[in-house]
Amino acid sequence: MNHHTQAYPAVEEAEVLLEELIDTDECELVVFNDDINTFDHVSKILIKVCHHSPEQAEQCTLIIHYKGKCTVKKGSRNKLKPMCEAILDAGIQAAIV
Repeated sequence: MNHHTQAYPAVEEAEVLLEELIDTDECELVVFNDDINTFDHVSKILIKVCHHSPEQAEQCTLIIHYKGKCTVKKGSRNKLKPMCEAILDAGIQAAIV
């Protein structure tokens, strides 16, 4: 009976490690095209929220416009979540994938 109770802490530890692995797994923050926002607005938000250079932001807006979407940042879900929320708050469609 004793060896079963000793197994549980190891299982809990493994679950915590797994959660950490999943959490640091690289995700992508994708911005989608719409007919509402201007190039200038999207560009300014990417510079402000994602810390893009003006050139990076301009390239992303062109890709968003012509391809319908663009990955604007990569990282853990925790890192991307506030960025995604800030982009959404600015009225721009975005998602973490």
